[in-house]
Amino acid sequence: MQPNLETSSSARPTVLEDGRLHSSQSGLDSETDGAGSGHITMEEPRRPAMLKRNTMRGESMKSIRETLRLARTREEQETLLGDEEQADDDGCYPPRQSDAPRVPNPHRSLPIYTTIHKVRRLVLASIDDPYSVEQLKSPRMNVAVVRPLVDHLYDPDDVSIVYCLLVNRVQFLREQAYQAHHQTVNITRANLCELIASRVLRRFDEDHEGREGLLKVAHVLVAGFEPFQGAPRQVLQDSRNPLHWSVRWKLARPEYNNMLTALEVAIVGEAKSFLTSSACQKIVDNVYRGRIIYTPTSFIDILPDHYKNRGISLYDPRKAPLLNQYRLIVPRTRNIIEVGQFVLLLILYILMMVNKAQTIGPKHLKFTVYEFVFDVYAFGWVLDEIASILEHGWTVHTENLWSFLDITFVVIFGSYFGLRMHGLALNDGTWSKLAIDIMSMAMPVMLPRLAFCLMPENMLFISLRAMMADFTFLTVLAAWCFGGFLISMRWLSEGADGYIHGHPLIMIAKWMLWIWFGLDGTGVQRSVEFHWFLGPTLMITFAFLGNTLFLTILVAMLSNTYHGLAQNATAEIQFRRAVLTFEGVKSDALFAYRPPFNVAALALLLPMKWCLSPRWFHKVNITAVRVLNAPILLLVSLYERRYLWKRNRFVSPPRKHTWLHMWERFGAHGDLQAVFDTEPPQEVVDEMDDIDDILGEGEGWDGMGGYVGMLRARRDSRAVSESSGVWGARPRTHEHNADLWRRRSMMRSDNMSVDGAQE
Repeated sequence: MQPNLETSSSARPTVLEDGRLHSSQSGLDSETDGAGSGHITMEEPRRPAMLKRNTMRGESMKSIRETLRLARTREEQETLLGDEEQADDDGCYPPRQSDAPRVPNPHRSLPIYTTIHKVRRLVLASIDDPYSVEQLKSPRMNVAVVRPLVDHLYDPDDVSIVYCLLVNRVQFLREQAYQAHHQTVNITRANLCELIASRVLRRFDEDHEGREGLLKVAHVLVAGFEPFQGAPRQVLQDSRNPLHWSVRWKLARPEYNNMLTALEVAIVGEAKSFLTSSACQKIVDNVYRGRIIYTPTSFIDILPDHYKNRGISLYDPRKAPLLNQYRLIVPRTRNIIEVGQFVLLLILYILMMVNKAQTIGPKHLKFTVYEFVFDVYAFGWVLDEIASILEHGWTVHTENLWSFLDITFVVIFGSYFGLRMHGLALNDGTWSKLAIDIMSMAMPVMLPRLAFCLMPENMLFISLRAMMADFTFLTVLAAWCFGGFLISMRWLSEGADGYIHGHPLIMIAKWMLWIWFGLDGTGVQRSVEFHWFLGPTLMITFAFLGNTLFLTILVAMLSNTYHGLAQNATAEIQFRRAVLTFEGVKSDALFAYRPPFNVAALALLLPMKWCLSPRWFHKVNITAVRVLNAPILLLVSLYERRYLWKRNRFVSPPRKHTWLHMWERFGAHGDLQAVFDTEPPQEVVDEMDDIDDILGEGEGWDGMGGYVGMLRARRDSRAVSESSGVWGARPRTHEHNADLWRRRSMMRSDNMSVDGAQE
């Protein structure tokens, strides 16, 4: 029996919204193939589409004209505010609406608690099997899982959705650590949360243009959110204390209690793919340069000054005061100042060690001028480091590239200072000499720290930090395991009376250490002195395990670590940049004072905090800051008024030398760059507008690639290749091309019908 050709040609599959194919016939169809056997095909059940919120999806599908306009708005975001966009007397845009010193939280009404648990249920329902990151980014998973979740969760009026997604990522990673049987599934769910957060942030960036759009995306990343906001009263009573101890002791802002930002949660969860996205890096770069300013959340402020609280704003240096003390905590400015402070600390340290006393005696009980200056300045530097740890917590601080070097110096300086005071108290020069000797151990830490500061984006230093962590962990683990060999050989060295005769524990440990690193084999030769058979057996076994197996594992582990970091070099660099930016925005007033003035500020201003009103304490504080930092504030203000909003043309590709750039413009390929230096005139822009009509699904679109014929017709082009014979060598009109595409479509339909009849 021959099937109806018309019926066969009409039963073509169509594409649903979720990307699946289904037949246009409904119900159960009984078809017969050429052999006469019947096959029953059942239509795949239509998957219910997830309800969409106010997604503004159409705004994300930009036409050519809208894309050009969007590129111009991106350039507007990198230029100074226009004359019609007036900032207030603090240089903030949008200007404040009232004279109140504190701005209320604009996101107080968002149901964050509900959104967090809603996201968790959606992710649990969507992912039941483990997938890799590449599989999650595949087109099939994108159509079936990722895009429906993005369309459902994205709401232009809810800036907390990215925060809620990243909170769920941290929770899934925590569950992965404690639930081994769901380990890979929870990793997949965490990666899905990060992927959706990146897509939602990109949607915010695409759908909001201009400087208002820049502020909108900034609210998504750096606005503070509280996890229990919008939770029922019973949940609040059972889950947490509503008034933290830091608030009761006035060491933190009450309105920012338990608040975190999406950027901080991404750093804690190490969401490197999210932090690498262009929308996130745009906000990070603007915050780092000081174009976007905000009042950060903090755990503890040693010297709190909470009188003023400004919202997320754009900074206009032309409208701001000439001596603006808040510019001292801009990440770029603070990073430059910190490098200068460390260089000064290094110079004072070298001067102290060069001019120290050379003999043990009464001279070591006296402070030299260099040692006294170094101790005072180093004490202020250590206070600044402790305040940095308390500002955003231990987890965020340790993500800094050179944090382990700073902590090592703090430990060395603390040991030195304690022994130095102990020697002065006992009037004993031996203790003072020991303190100086311990302080000499800081040089291997301080020189690399300077290199880390000057080249923070060098992959060698980034990988060195990670490999040092792996090396320390494996060394401690190996020392723990090989401690049994040390104790066994110590017991073997005992005589019949139970006392050690000739081989103390320190000597045995030294022999084992030499064998461990392959320096000397004395321990193997002397092992017969422990026992004629058991001593060599233990020492040779240790040599095999330590010198061969341990070092092989160590080299393999460090190679794997470096290979993984090198493959994701861009993500690692941008992750460290985000950490440096977030940690650089400080709220503690103590950071506005340079060492050692921060020690004096802590001693003098902290008691005033309990005596003066918040307004008068704020006045005393800013007056002292402006007086002590007047030269720095003046230089920063003059620089920013000219260069802060100047568009950087060398952000991507990497920065080149100016002389090399100027030389290339005089070369043979200078016009390739010069053609983009100026905007095209209006008549050229009007001529380009017809591209939207050709590429869009508008007039003349036939749905099967007909725009190619329209392009050739409008440009009067002849052929793709005249020698190929595919197109004629004469100019073709629009009607001719349309007729050609119509005949080809009919031939394609006839061929499909004939193929169906043959089957």
